[in-house]
Amino acid sequence: MTSAPSVVVIGGGPRGTGVIERIAANAGELYGDTRLDLHLVDPYPPGGGRIWRPDQSPLLWMNSMAEDVTMFTDETVELAGPVVAGPALDAWAEDVRAGRVVPNADPAVLAEIHGLAGADFPTRRLQSAYLRWTYDRALAALPPGITVHEHRTTALAVTGPRGGRQHVRLQGRAEPLSADLVVLTVGHLDAEREPEQERLSAFARRHGLVHLPPDFTADSDLDALRPGEPVIVRGFGLAFIDLMVLLTEGRGGRHESGAYLPSGREPVLYVGSRRGVPYHAKIGYGWTGERPSLPEHLGPQWTEELLSRTGPLDFRRDVWPVVAKELGHAHYHRLFTAHPERTALAHEVFAEKYAAADPGSPELADIIAEAVPDPADRLDLDALDRPLEGVSHASPEALQETLRAYITADLTRRHDPKHSEDLAVFLGLLSAYAQLVRLGDIGGWWHGFFSYLASGPPGPRLQQLLALSRAGVVRFLGAGLTVETDEEQGLYRARSATVPGASTEARALVEARLPDPSLQHTASPLLRSLCDDGAAVTDTGLLSVDPADGRVLDRAGRPHPRRFALGPFTTARSSGAFTRPRTGGPAFRQNDAAARAALTFLRDLSCRGRLAS
Repeated sequence: MTSAPSVVVIGGGPRGTGVIERIAANAGELYGDTRLDLHLVDPYPPGGGRIWRPDQSPLLWMNSMAEDVTMFTDETVELAGPVVAGPALDAWAEDVRAGRVVPNADPAVLAEIHGLAGADFPTRRLQSAYLRWTYDRALAALPPGITVHEHRTTALAVTGPRGGRQHVRLQGRAEPLSADLVVLTVGHLDAEREPEQERLSAFARRHGLVHLPPDFTADSDLDALRPGEPVIVRGFGLAFIDLMVLLTEGRGGRHESGAYLPSGREPVLYVGSRRGVPYHAKIGYGWTGERPSLPEHLGPQWTEELLSRTGPLDFRRDVWPVVAKELGHAHYHRLFTAHPERTALAHEVFAEKYAAADPGSPELADIIAEAVPDPADRLDLDALDRPLEGVSHASPEALQETLRAYITADLTRRHDPKHSEDLAVFLGLLSAYAQLVRLGDIGGWWHGFFSYLASGPPGPRLQQLLALSRAGVVRFLGAGLTVETDEEQGLYRARSATVPGASTEARALVEARLPDPSLQHTASPLLRSLCDDGAAVTDTGLLSVDPADGRVLDRAGRPHPRRFALGPFTTARSSGAFTRPRTGGPAFRQNDAAARAALTFLRDLSCRGRLAS
C-alpha cells in the first residue's frame, strides 16, 4: 500500500488556521476522498498561535471592535473556491450566549464572552477562544481521508529538491518530517539580528543597562524596568500601548474617573518616534448613508497596467499620487453626500472635474480649493502623516501640553460623525491595500502609514494615555527621535527635533515595535534556511512569492512547486491579522488560491502514485 501524500503547514496562528479552513472548503471539489496527511507545526496552541495564545494578560486588548473581526469568507471576497459563511466575533459571542456554540475556554474568558457587545474591544485571550473554535470547525469540515497531525514544536529548516519530497527539521526531533508540500504561515518574525540593535545591546551589556529590542511586548522581559526609573521608549504605535498598559495597570495602578492612581511600581516612560504622536484612535461610530464606489481610481485595471511596465516601480512617483487621489475620492464623496453645507459646488460637477484631473496635479488642488472653501475640510495627507513637522517648543513642558491637546482633539474627532469623511478614508485605505498587495514589495512606508491612520488603538487607551501623562508616568519626547550612547557616562540619551537642545538620559531603552518583517536580519533559522536554499528576497527583506498563489520564488523568479508562504514576511503581505466582514479581504483570496494550488498538486501527485502502483 502506498503512503498518503502529505502537506506540512508551519504556523498554527490565524493565517495557518485560515489555510486549513480553505483546504477544508476546497477539498471536496479538488481532492475528493483521497488520503492525505496534514501536519501542523507550532509550539503554541493551534488557532491563536503565539501572538493570540490564551495565556495572556486580560489587560491586553485587540485594537478592533468585535463586530469588525471575522475569520470567514463572504460574497465580497474574490476567490475561486466556495464561500463558507461563518460568524464574525460578535455573532460568535452571541452563539455562545445562546448555547449554540461551546468554546474551549476557561471560566474567566467565558465571562468576557457573555458580556461582549459588537462595539467592544475584546481581550486577546477572548479572541484566542474564537480562533481555537475556528480551527476546530475547520478540522471538523475536512473529508474523512484527511488526517491531521499536530506537532507542538518549532520548525528549524526546510530542505529538499524542487522535484522531490521536502524535509522539515523540527526542534527536539531527530528525524525530519517528510512532506510532499510545505506551507509557511509563521506570522510575525522573531527578534532581529540587525546591526544597530546588536550595537545597542552590546552597549547595554558593557554598562549594565537594559535594552529591549523589537519584540512582541508580552514576551519582553519587562521586570528589568525598575520602578521610578526613566525609560526611553522608541515607538508610539500599538506595541507602545501594550507596554504602557503592562507597566501601569499591570503593576497595580488604577484608572478612576479619568485620573490615574499610581501604585509606585511604575517606571517613567519617555516616549517618542519619527512622527512623535500616537497612532490615530479607532473611529468610534458606524457607517450610515451612501458609500463611495471603491476602488474608483485604483482598480485592477490600473494595477495590471502598472505591473506591465518595464523597470522598477517608484512608490512616490508611480503609486502614491493615485493612492492619494483614491483616498480623496472617498473623502470628498462623503463630504458632498453627508455634509453638503461645507461644499461650494454641485456634487456632480465636482465629481466630474475631480475624475478628469491628473493625480497630484495643481489642477486637482485648484478644483478641491474651489469646491471646499474651508481648508480644514480638505484631505491633507502630508499633514496627517507628519503633524509635528516644523513644530518646535522651547521646553519639554510646553510639548506635554501640545501633545495632550493633540490627542484630545484626535479623540474628539474620531468619535464625532460630523467628521464621517474620516471613516470614508478608512474604507478607502482598506480598498487601496487590497489593490497594492498585488504589486509585491512597494517598501515599508505605505504599511506604516496605513497602520498609523487605520489601525490605531481603541479610544479608551488614548484616554488612559492622557491620564498617565497628567500623572507624570508618561512623558512625550516629540518627533524625529534619535538615541545616542554615551560610553563615558554609561547611559542612553534621547533627543528630538521638536524640543531643540533638550535631551533625556536613561539607563533603559525599549524599542516599542514588532521586529521588521525582514529576512535579512531575522533570527528565525527556518526563514534563513529558505534564503540559503535559493529563495528570493526583496531589497527590503521580504520573501518573494508568486502573487497568484503564494508559491515561493527563487532568485531566477521561478515558483517553487512544493513551497508556499503567506503572511507579513512575504511580498503578498496583507493589511492586518484579521478582516472586517464584507470588505473583500485580500488574505482570504490568498489563502484560497494557495489551498487550491496545494490540493491540485497533491491530487495529481496521488494520481501519479496510483498509476505507478
